[in-house]
Amino acid sequence: MPLYTGIGDRGTTALFDGTTVAKTDIRVVAYGEVDELNTLIGLAHAMGLSDSLSEIVVTIQRDLFALGSLLADPTCRISERVTKATLGDFDVKRLEGWIDRLENELPPLRNFILPSGCRTGVAFHHARAGCRRAERSIVAIGVENVQPELLRYINRLSDLLFVIARCANRDAGVAELEW
Repeated sequence: MPLYTGIGDRGTTALFDGTTVAKTDIRVVAYGEVDELNTLIGLAHAMGLSDSLSEIVVTIQRDLFALGSLLADPTCRISERVTKATLGDFDVKRLEGWIDRLENELPPLRNFILPSGCRTGVAFHHARAGCRRAERSIVAIGVENVQPELLRYINRLSDLLFVIARCANRDAGVAELEW
């Protein structure tokens, strides 16, 4: 199958159920934001992380491919055909477990902190902001039109990215700047 099809040359694309929609369709915007988030996370990851954080980040990136696939499937049929295109309560709980574990390793926050620090830390703060943008796009589809676990996942993910940014700064020996 060639990389290019020419379908997008008319400003349209196909969802997984075969429906042709404009590239400005809110679902296309939402999974595009998820794709951009995945790239931001990949860029931050490339700047260097400990092995344990790296494992978490790779799992997140795989999850984001599933999330984008699920958003591109308004009839919710892809997970029947592609088993790795699923996200559920287990995945949300996994994020919460990582957040709890990593937060316990960090000094407690007493104030807001600026998105600053080492390059890796700042890159994860940038990814967190991208995650919030993706979340807003997903909500714009309509909460009744999206599986609830997808909303919970993207909401928890921004919290995890914040904690990973803090861990990256700690590992680099860079102090957090309070607001």
